[in-house]
Amino acid sequence: MTQVTRTIQQLFDLKGKTALVTGGSRGLGLQLAHALGEAGAKVMLSSRKTEDLIESAAELKAAGIDADWIAADCAKEADIRALADTAIQRLGHVDILVNNAGAAWGAPAEDHPVEAWDKVMNLNVRGYFILSQHIARHSMIARKSGRIINVASIAGLGGNPRGMNTIAYNTSKGAVINFTRALACEWGAYNINVNAICPGFFPSKMTMGTLKAMGEEKLSAHAPLGRLGDDEDLKGLCVLYASDAGKHITGQWLAVDGGVSVVTGG
Repeated sequence: MTQVTRTIQQLFDLKGKTALVTGGSRGLGLQLAHALGEAGAKVMLSSRKTEDLIESAAELKAAGIDADWIAADCAKEADIRALADTAIQRLGHVDILVNNAGAAWGAPAEDHPVEAWDKVMNLNVRGYFILSQHIARHSMIARKSGRIINVASIAGLGGNPRGMNTIAYNTSKGAVINFTRALACEWGAYNINVNAICPGFFPSKMTMGTLKAMGEEKLSAHAPLGRLGDDEDLKGLCVLYASDAGKHITGQWLAVDGGVSVVTGG
């Protein structure tokens, strides 16, 4: 029987799919939620603050997206497991998991508090693992289907320019990249694709301090494209990873950074 080749519009279509986006109430997470919802997916947002979630879900609904929310702290194992269970219950199953909740801490390596190191690693690495494991066990493995998208960073590709002291953040994002590779190798047998997005500098609450300290114009000038990321720049890659257009892509990362990592050799 001859297989009918789908059109590009059909391959990128996410109608009937469900997505859970952590750290989804603002910044890059909200951009990713918009992308998935605009492609047709039903979206579940999660973050710690109820007020932010209500506002962001309303924004998505105003854009015609089927959206809901669950408040959870992805640094806490009990919260992560409850989030996964509730999301599966409300959505029926989770087709797409976007691990985006994260934290950063700025301090010279010699003075970096151990407590701050643990905070960053617990949320940025341990939290990704626990949620991925729980969602896969209870929604993806038995169904032999799933997409996991991990938000890493170009900070995970190497060191920083002088003046940027984020040793724990860099280490955590490097771990996310190899977590993505290892998980893709193990879970390919279950038809679960695992990929990572490595954003460069995007204006957000998390990067506000860095942009102020380093200078937005200076950072923009360092990029071959001469600008920072905007509210659209992660959308295309997210939908590629989440849809059948990317069904033969797994274990990969791609920098969305205006070319900064090319200049720095990442």
